[in-house]
Amino acid sequence: MGRALDEAAFVAALDRTAAAHPGLFPLEAGLLAALDLGLPGDSRGFARTFGLEHALVLRALAGLEEAGHVAVTARDPRTQRMRYTAVAPAT
Repeated sequence: MGRALDEAAFVAALDRTAAAHPGLFPLEAGLLAALDLGLPGDSRGFARTFGLEHALVLRALAGLEEAGHVAVTARDPRTQRMRYTAVAPAT
């Protein structure tokens, strides 16, 4: 994730996301919170930044995509890296 992570801003975004979507798992809320802060949607970058297994991030992204919270914009078949963006809620 190219930008430096401001921990307090991330925690605030995570709290907002969790309140807005109470059914999300913490990792899913974290992925959406990172997008809310304007961080690039990159599964490997997110995993590296937070010291997580990439497979766990991919699983959380699959759940978010299935629920309509994110759209996957690119997939690298060799590395499994996914790029994604938030989907605006339907009005």
